[in-house]
Amino acid sequence: MAEADFLARLKTIATHPAARGLADDAAVLSGGHPGDLVLTHDMIVEGIHYLPTDPPGDVAWKLLAVNLSDLAAKGSEPEGVLLGYPLGDPDWDAAFVTGLGIALAHFDVPLLGGDTVSAPRGAPRMIGLTAIGRSSHAPDRRGAEAGDDLWLVGAIGEAGAGLAIARGADGPATLLAAYRRPQPLLVEGRALAPHAHAMTDVSDGLLIDASRIAAASGLAVAIDLGAVPRSAALSTHAGTDRAARLAAVTAGDDYALILAADPASARSIEALGIGAVRIGRFASGAGLTLADRGAPIPLPARLGWEHGATR
Repeated sequence: MAEADFLARLKTIATHPAARGLADDAAVLSGGHPGDLVLTHDMIVEGIHYLPTDPPGDVAWKLLAVNLSDLAAKGSEPEGVLLGYPLGDPDWDAAFVTGLGIALAHFDVPLLGGDTVSAPRGAPRMIGLTAIGRSSHAPDRRGAEAGDDLWLVGAIGEAGAGLAIARGADGPATLLAAYRRPQPLLVEGRALAPHAHAMTDVSDGLLIDASRIAAASGLAVAIDLGAVPRSAALSTHAGTDRAARLAAVTAGDDYALILAADPASARSIEALGIGAVRIGRFASGAGLTLADRGAPIPLPARLGWEHGATR
């Protein structure tokens, strides 16, 4: 079953207001102190989200980082995490725990508990983590308004290039690290949240994640490919032609942040000094349109990663 079909079925039973119609990065329980309680759960699967050859410590880092990125998109301060882990190879398991301890210390997040199970011999590892945070303002993905600007904070396309390097292609270590050890933008998320009508992290690709904000908000979104910044390392490695720039906005695993904000907030967002860039706008209607420095261009066949599709 495709991810969209499965979620459509789940939405019929996920009726609690905290679930936000399953259209958001996280569940938000209102009324706590200090701030709302934010909960998210992400899983990573061997051969889907990471390679069997990736070091166990990097897998642990990525598992924590992708969950913290969901908290970042809700302007959250992390409170702790719960781990769900399949026991298998003792050496791999021990290296994973060592790496998880390093990652938890780096982000100053405590491990609160979880569960372990015995994994079938030879089966791909499926590891889950629940992250818990607090937020005084948790933007809802459904909150964008017609006329809002679309803003981007963070790097786009580096992790996609890093995945190719992890699979054996030549390339710099900085891009490989972007894939194996993503950096959740927690500080940036808390700074942006008061200005955001809607916000999400870029986990599946810039185009598909922006279109999800638009769809959840009942709007259309237009993106200017030419306005999307890329790092010097990525430009040197992958080139700057349109095909390379389209690859960057559809690859996923970036864990940048995108948000919808009133144009009146532009000066305040720029004054944060966190490298926020306006790359598009929301409008009445539906769907995604794409331009390159003002000239309309066709959408790529694939907007980003969807579960149930072939990577």
